[in-house]
Amino acid sequence: MTSASTSTGAVSSAAAAATSPASGPDRAALRKAAQGFEAMFLRQMLSTARSTDLGGDDLFDKKQDDTFTQMRDERFAEIAAKAGTLGLATRLESQLASAAAQASGAPATGATAKTGGGA
Repeated sequence: MTSASTSTGAVSSAAAAATSPASGPDRAALRKAAQGFEAMFLRQMLSTARSTDLGGDDLFDKKQDDTFTQMRDERFAEIAAKAGTLGLATRLESQLASAAAQASGAPATGATAKTGGGA
């Protein structure tokens, strides 16, 4: 789907942004990429969870139902990632910003300085 390729592009943008100090527009790019990664991760989790077939009678055509469910899950994942529901995007952004700051020799700024490195 196009949203998966968009998320992949956002993650690639984060890798590019990680080569420069994480502030201003670079920090916004990191945040967007981290949220895209979290949304992609949530979509994969939901897809795996829904792949279980309990063998019940379906009221609707299976293909149409699957398409609707996939669209709903994609939207839910995007909303949850932007809201920071799992906190994965925030943590990923902090770690990428910290790595970028260390690579450039600049001190970490904002939430990056407050969070530790371990998982």
